[in-house]
Amino acid sequence: MLLIECPYCGPRDETEYHYGGEAHVPYPEDPFELTDRQWSEYLFYRSNPKGLLKERWVHTVGCRRWFNVVRDTATYEISAVYRMGKTAPGGAR
Repeated sequence: MLLIECPYCGPRDETEYHYGGEAHVPYPEDPFELTDRQWSEYLFYRSNPKGLLKERWVHTVGCRRWFNVVRDTATYEISAVYRMGKTAPGGAR
């Protein structure tokens, strides 16, 4: 069982959370102006690096708040958790 440290509720089982994509990817300024291709690229294309990646997660079963996680995509190890709007720890893309 993998425990993820919710910055609001403390450590909980990973089944309480849902992945929300890469963190710090800016929302399009005017999504209605995007072509279907541009919109699909925003929604579905990810950099998918091997190594540390900043991601958004939501504590769906708990406090229902969003937060960021720095996770190694090769090992699944979580090295940092931080609240939305805060600066990410160094070393992550």
